[in-house]
Amino acid sequence: MPPGHPLNVLGGALLACSYDPLTGWMRSGCCEADAGDIGRHHVCVRVTEAFLEFSAVSGNDLSTPRPEFRFAGLKPGDRWCLCALRWREAWEAGVAPPVVLAATHMAALEVIPFEVLRRHAYEG
Repeated sequence: MPPGHPLNVLGGALLACSYDPLTGWMRSGCCEADAGDIGRHHVCVRVTEAFLEFSAVSGNDLSTPRPEFRFAGLKPGDRWCLCALRWREAWEAGVAPPVVLAATHMAALEVIPFEVLRRHAYEG
């Protein structure tokens, strides 16, 4: 692996999470971030209705389109780079969306234990 190449939680090369909708803090399709990403958008998930409802109640409505930000709104089944702490909050509330491990940045492990992520792995 070339130096500086981002790794996923499995120790391999970080794969893209989604290009449609285009996701990631840097809108690269990958769950990588720079120092400006306070939320640490490192967890690639497959969004569920239960999570979208939880997120809206928690103050982050991800379903409503926001054309001024070129954001069409998420729907169940979309893949999205999520803040590691928000995923952990959803897990603690029992509504964590499934995780795409190969597209989840290794930095997520600073917030979420690997075994927890593995138990919520998306198998699709």
